[in-house]
Amino acid sequence: MSYYPPTGFYFKVQIAGASSEDDAAFTEVSGLDMEIEVEEIKEGGENGFTHRLPGRVKYSNLVLKRGILVKGSQFAQWCQSTLRTGPGGRLTCKDLDVFLLDENGNPLLTWSCSRAWPVKWSVGAFDSTRNEVAVETLEFAYRQLKRR
Repeated sequence: MSYYPPTGFYFKVQIAGASSEDDAAFTEVSGLDMEIEVEEIKEGGENGFTHRLPGRVKYSNLVLKRGILVKGSQFAQWCQSTLRTGPGGRLTCKDLDVFLLDENGNPLLTWSCSRAWPVKWSVGAFDSTRNEVAVETLEFAYRQLKRR
């Protein structure tokens, strides 16, 4: 059975090694990208071109969105405790896995964000004129992205 191209709406996010499934349901995941910085070196006397050399790899922040969970969630507790400690506090890094799932809920692809830590946690606006779900956004920086 061919899974090409897979759908992008059936996925889950999990703290690596965690057994709890209550945090796995997010409505949107973004930031699974990386790029190589390009360094341009100008050579004296040569005006026809610049040398373009590969630099460091950089990653975007992983951004997760979902409806607010009423009960405490592992992700929210981790974000709160890390963001409250401030820059001088102890930073707790965890590996995060994003799974793209097939129709049976089995992983087709996995993106692993190693040594992630929360950098932002926000709650969307409350508006009495709209009938929308209250949304929270969790944002994480990470050291490296691997696709498996």
